[in-house]
Amino acid sequence: MLERRVLDQSDYPALEAFLLQRRDTSMFLRSNALAAGLVFDGQRLQATYVGGFRGGHLVGVAALCWNGMLLLQAPEQLEDIVERVTIDSPTPVRGLSGPAAQVRAARSALGLDAAPALLEEDEELFSLDLVGWSPPARLAREPRVSCRAPLPSERSLMRQWRFAYEVESLGREPDDDLARAQSDGWLDAQLDDDVAWVAVAGGVPVSFSGFNAVLPDIVQLGAVYTPPEHRGHGYARAAVAHSAQVGEERGATRAVLFTKNPSAVKSYEAVGFRRSGDFGLVLFA
Repeated sequence: MLERRVLDQSDYPALEAFLLQRRDTSMFLRSNALAAGLVFDGQRLQATYVGGFRGGHLVGVAALCWNGMLLLQAPEQLEDIVERVTIDSPTPVRGLSGPAAQVRAARSALGLDAAPALLEEDEELFSLDLVGWSPPARLAREPRVSCRAPLPSERSLMRQWRFAYEVESLGREPDDDLARAQSDGWLDAQLDDDVAWVAVAGGVPVSFSGFNAVLPDIVQLGAVYTPPEHRGHGYARAAVAHSAQVGEERGATRAVLFTKNPSAVKSYEAVGFRRSGDFGLVLFA
C-alpha cells in the first residue's frame, strides 16, 4: 500500500533511520531535522516534510525549507512526494538540492525546466572516512601555516570572504543586499556555533573552511574559500585538513563535501577525500 503524508515529530525515528542509510547525500535533511524538528512554523532551519511510505515503511522524503530550498531524498515516489510537499507548504520553491538525478527529475515534475536559474549544476561528492585518518604528514611539517577559529576582530573579514565565495561559486550578484545579508547570517551562525576555522600564515588569515552541516556521526564541509591573492600555496588544504581533524576529535566518523572546482579537487584529494558520487544544486533567479 502506498501513502504520502506530511511528517510530524513522531516520525523522526523513522526519518533518521531512512536518511542514515543515505547519509552522504542527506546532511541538510538530517541536520535540519535534528536542530529544528519536523513541524514548520516559518523559523530558520524548519521545513515542511512529506514522506512516501510503502507498506508502512518510509521510502522517500522531501522537505521544503523556510528559505525555499527543496531538499530531496526520494529514490521512490519522487514526483508524488514533490507534488504533495508543494501543496502542503506555504513556501515557494526557490531552489533544489539532493542527489543529482533526483534534482533533475523534481525540477521537471515541478514544470521548472525553463525557469531562469542563478545556478544549476551537478557537483562532485567527496567523502573521507575519519576512523584511523590523520592529516597528511607534509602539513604537520609546514611551520608557516597554522589553523584556528577566527578572532572576533576578524568577523567582518570572514563576512567579506563568505560573500565573495557566494559571488564566485553560487552566482550571487555583488550588489545584491539581500543576498549579502543572508550570507552574513550563515557566516555568523558558523562562528557562533564554533564550526569555522582559518588558516593563518605570517599572522595573516589566508583561507577559510567550516562545517555547513553537523551531525554526531558525520560533518559536511562547505564554503571553503581562499582569496585570490593567497591561492596556489596550499592554504586551503591546511584549512580543510584542520576542519576534518576537528570533526574527528568531536566524534564524527566521516566527512563529506561537494565541489565543481577542478583546482579545489586537488586540495581535497591531498587531504584524503575521494570521489563517491554526485550532488545536484539549483538556485532559481
